[in-house]
Amino acid sequence: MAEVRRDFGADVADYESLYRWSLAAPDAFWRALWSFGGIIAETQGTVVVRDVDKLPGATWFPEAKLNFAENLLRRRDRTPALVFRGENGATRTVSHGDLYDAVSRLALALLADGVAPGDRVVGFLPNIPEAAIAMLASLSIGAVWSSCSPDFGIRGVIDRFGQIAPKVLFVADGYFYNGKILDSLERVRGVAAELGGLTRLVVVPFVAERPSLAGLPAGTTRWDDYTTPFRAQPIAFRRLPFNHPIYILYSSGTTGVPKCIVHGAGGTLLQHLKEHLLHADVKPGDRLFYFTTCGWMMWNWLMSGLASEATLMLYDGSPFHPDGNVLFDFAAAERINVFGTSAKFIDACAKADLSPKDRYDLGALETVLSTGSPLRPEGFDWVYARVKPNVCLSSISGGTDLIACFAAGNPIGPVWRGEIQVRALGMKVEVFDEQGRPLVGEKGELVCTQAFPSMPVMFWNDPDGAKYRAAYFETYPNVWRHGDWVALTEHRGLIIYGRSDAVLNPGGVRIGTAEIYREVEQIDDVLEALVIGQDWDGDVRIVLFVKLRPGRPLDDALVTRIKKQIRDNATPRHVPAKILAVADIPRTISGKIVELAVRNVVHGRPVKNVDALANPEALEYFKNRPELTI
Repeated sequence: MAEVRRDFGADVADYESLYRWSLAAPDAFWRALWSFGGIIAETQGTVVVRDVDKLPGATWFPEAKLNFAENLLRRRDRTPALVFRGENGATRTVSHGDLYDAVSRLALALLADGVAPGDRVVGFLPNIPEAAIAMLASLSIGAVWSSCSPDFGIRGVIDRFGQIAPKVLFVADGYFYNGKILDSLERVRGVAAELGGLTRLVVVPFVAERPSLAGLPAGTTRWDDYTTPFRAQPIAFRRLPFNHPIYILYSSGTTGVPKCIVHGAGGTLLQHLKEHLLHADVKPGDRLFYFTTCGWMMWNWLMSGLASEATLMLYDGSPFHPDGNVLFDFAAAERINVFGTSAKFIDACAKADLSPKDRYDLGALETVLSTGSPLRPEGFDWVYARVKPNVCLSSISGGTDLIACFAAGNPIGPVWRGEIQVRALGMKVEVFDEQGRPLVGEKGELVCTQAFPSMPVMFWNDPDGAKYRAAYFETYPNVWRHGDWVALTEHRGLIIYGRSDAVLNPGGVRIGTAEIYREVEQIDDVLEALVIGQDWDGDVRIVLFVKLRPGRPLDDALVTRIKKQIRDNATPRHVPAKILAVADIPRTISGKIVELAVRNVVHGRPVKNVDALANPEALEYFKNRPELTI
């Protein structure tokens, strides 16, 4: 970050002036970033952006041609590109050279199968090296990659892959989670039968050396059998336009069939280079880790670390098996420099009273990243007290919609407790009230008022763009409304108070759900919470559900304590009218709690897509609660 302040040639004495320049001179900023990131391309062209103030409608680098995979495979030496550890104790290291060769062989196999630019190739895979290889091989020839993690059910996979008609499907025979071996092939039999146009199914051995292919479609083959006939050779990377699709990601799908969000090569690459090199300070040879599955955009974000010449650290399995130290054991043993996880993981470690700094040598650790939900101030306290006192703790926020961050870290700036450090370079993030007026220091809608390169290319099966426009641009004309309830702070950082569609509105006062979680989850007996607004007596009343420590009842004393904690540290308006205990909290497969689904259950409305949930059975704890009828 300090280097680009010197080299970009602008008058940028500090981060805030660099940020303002990145917005005022988008042509100069994104061109300089292209150069700084060393993007490999057939041509950049002379035009950076046309119609930067049109949302949607801006066109980035219209003359450029590049290949995303070529930029990730720029090294071919023997240093590690991927280091994998599985819950079952399996370990593998793949060098840059071996990764290149594996991608070459698989790309040749795909070409032999008739895969062409624009065809969809998909993965139903754990976070293993073969997932990275399959993605890179697909993108090297111009195909479009999409993936789901193996914990999706049959309907969840079909709701996603069924919309995009893939030509090739990569699957693992199974996976390991929480001490169990879980089969994938039984679900694959159900999935493959409903994917019209599928011409090849490739099985990756993961839990067995040579898994049986019985009952799978004709033409199914194992990974080694598919790639062995081909010898590695220099890859003929297909260089395509800047916006050529590379990824299809999916909305959560908890309110209907998931939206298929298509992202382009150039915008994804530029954004990820910016976030890795500048906002996370990733340097060549750094060991970059994010705890993620192949069903979350952070997997795609992690993969791009290869373009910064980092070593990617892959973990597959439960982060709490056999206990919450497993990821820190990985970090210490492999000397991880950038450690990424979710706010919920940090909260859970704090609840479990873990102290990694007392157990491990984390001397290599420089940066801790957190996303997925707002990181509570107490989460900041735990990282600095129990992990390492001199890391850069960067809570970051963006989304699948932009495959990037609106708010990010700043390695040359201070970390303020409970705040995201900065608005990301090149992202004109503002906070609007209901009338579209900018706010500072007050809560409102997170919006972006200037185009950015990683806006979706399109939604799949949305020929006139109506679904795309409805998703982001209906509330404020020509402005991206993201759906987060936030405030800009006096330090020019951000605090996120929850999703704006889950904001509570008792008596007309808008309250972010994270404001309540921030207080409730400080109580030791509360492991997790979920809050909704229940329509009641012509208004809305706040209902709080709590998951408690095993054996701890929700008695009057604990209810009083919870209410006092909220009243004393938030406002009386935040105090729930009802507090109820539940055995579990429902969440999406990527780990986000589903307030809207619970709200529907409480109001007797259907939840449209329970297959998007990791634990749909948990919804039963919220149905027909007699306490909510009085």
